[in-house]
Amino acid sequence: MFTRASRLPVFRLYSSSKVRRGLGRYVTSRLQWANSKYEGFLKRRFPRFYQLYHTFVEGVKLLLQDAKDVRRIKAKMFSEGVKFQDLPYREMEKLRQVRRDMIKAIPLLVISIPPFANYLVFVLMYCFPRQLLIPHFWTPKQQVEFRGRYHSLRAQHHWAVLKGLENRSCHVKDSQLQSRLKDLCAKVQNGRNPNASEILAVRSLFSGPPLGINRMSVNHMRHISPLLFLTPHLPWFLLSRRLTHHALELLQLDRALSRLGPHQLSDSELRQACFVRGLDSDSLGIYQCREWLYQWLQMSSSLKDSEISLLLHSIVFLSANYPNGPSRH
Repeated sequence: MFTRASRLPVFRLYSSSKVRRGLGRYVTSRLQWANSKYEGFLKRRFPRFYQLYHTFVEGVKLLLQDAKDVRRIKAKMFSEGVKFQDLPYREMEKLRQVRRDMIKAIPLLVISIPPFANYLVFVLMYCFPRQLLIPHFWTPKQQVEFRGRYHSLRAQHHWAVLKGLENRSCHVKDSQLQSRLKDLCAKVQNGRNPNASEILAVRSLFSGPPLGINRMSVNHMRHISPLLFLTPHLPWFLLSRRLTHHALELLQLDRALSRLGPHQLSDSELRQACFVRGLDSDSLGIYQCREWLYQWLQMSSSLKDSEISLLLHSIVFLSANYPNGPSRH
């Protein structure tokens, strides 16, 4: 039998554990209550500041969820020996987007660590949201506005890319291929949309000289880089390496998306997929976006790894005039 003395420590341990849990729940509930009161006060008295505050809080939640998703995907890749190119489309896209977002988000997170420094973050969010913040911290209105702005900056390079192709066409020895390339460039410059078969008819020119990924001039690479939102202000060997990496990644995404099927994408996923591939998707309807993405995949699904230069140039070929007019430049 247990004596009273032997039962006492167990009783105390059990009681203190219950007290700690109860105290934790009480503190959590009071903090939630205080936070809701604070948010209500901001919403009533400072609605514009509340919008910034709410966007920041929700953005942090999305960022933390992304971090959890990435850990899960990385663990799966390690434990099961899955390579990046064999991942499902959504997991592949998650890794690609988070990697790009984190490069931009790390300075903001560092700034917000000290006590009360989050108010400085709010000032930055208000003054420089497009330059300093990732989409997690944009309002829905800002997301549409800023994507339009980024697309406008990208479209400024369309005509320089086409002009560069025209200049390089004189180095094509095959007269038939030279004529096809010139006709393709002229068609886009005249405001018309080529189809996938017309683009694929010149594919052999983009796997080696004169237009292969490692054969492009430095100036041409500097106009191609902004199409993928990459800085052109790097030495030529870094430009070539980054273009190769991002083009292969995009081709692998296309293959994963073809396996999934574009019809499986939500409206927001569809718009994002089109935007990444060069389209101003927020200015178009969902049907137009889906039609364009099917055409893009029809082209990219035929390409080999050695033909990724054509994939990059197709950002201009397929998006410059879609659906019915040339991009602003």
